[in-house]
Amino acid sequence: MSTHDAQDLTQEFFALFLEKDFLGSVDQTKGRFRSFLLASLKHFLANQRDRARAQKRGGGQTPLSLDFSDAETSSGVQPADEQTPEKAFEKRWALTLLEQSMARLRKEYCDRGRQEIFEQLKTTLTEGRGAVAYAELSARLGMSEASVKMAVHRLRKSYREAVRAEIAETVAQESDVEDELREVFRALSH
Repeated sequence: MSTHDAQDLTQEFFALFLEKDFLGSVDQTKGRFRSFLLASLKHFLANQRDRARAQKRGGGQTPLSLDFSDAETSSGVQPADEQTPEKAFEKRWALTLLEQSMARLRKEYCDRGRQEIFEQLKTTLTEGRGAVAYAELSARLGMSEASVKMAVHRLRKSYREAVRAEIAETVAQESDVEDELREVFRALSH
């Protein structure tokens, strides 16, 4: 499928999604929103395949134009892989959740006037332990090495809390946070 065809299908899916007010039928007690969205998209694509066999592209409908140029440049070209679309969706969801958690954490540090500390220490969240030299960080920040270690510890704790807070906003009950956290790890490990 070409990029243009994928854009057309995406536009059509969201136009139908909004037109039919599918969000009105969402029941948080019946599962995850992303599962609902993925199932809706699968049904839509199956219906599109059936329609494509029956009529030419467009079907007499005026297309709704969405601007994809920014989306393509912001997410870049995704490398082809052998993942199923479902696993790719789950991985993208997990990565987006982590990006939002990082943005939340950055804002918290900025709001407290600690942006420089966040910017210098954020690599400790993504690099393995020991990959970042505390001595180098302490020199850059003008802090003792012990203070840097404590700041890294606090940053990691705050990041875990930010991830949990982001997840909590996507589930119906607080008890679902742990299950969803396991789903994040599962999606990222594939």
